[in-house]
Amino acid sequence: MRRLRILVAEDEALIAMYLAETLGELGHEVCAIEATQGGVVAAAARLNPDLMIVDARLGAGSGVLAVQEILGARFIPHVFASGDRRTLRGLGATAITIEKPFHEAQLVSAIERAIAAPAPPV
Repeated sequence: MRRLRILVAEDEALIAMYLAETLGELGHEVCAIEATQGGVVAAAARLNPDLMIVDARLGAGSGVLAVQEILGARFIPHVFASGDRRTLRGLGATAITIEKPFHEAQLVSAIERAIAAPAPPV
């Protein structure tokens, strides 16, 4: 897999640090870690990441709403993460999701699926 610039949207500091460390060990660059809905939207516009890993429920807002806003401007492959299985199921069958806690292999698989998924028609 090629080196990706990844935006992490996670409001739990320990999980954000774990993700950043794991992604770095996998050879990717974490271009930003954001903890709020507005921060995620602004960072995506400013940094133009290759991929986003987004907590579906951010403490200050919603990761799902942030992604919807970002996708209104342009498509960025993304993976939704959540510790709540119901939240993930509610995202629909086409959403690429990963349930917390997850293992590195599950993260790699979700990233590969997100990068391979076709952009939706405009």
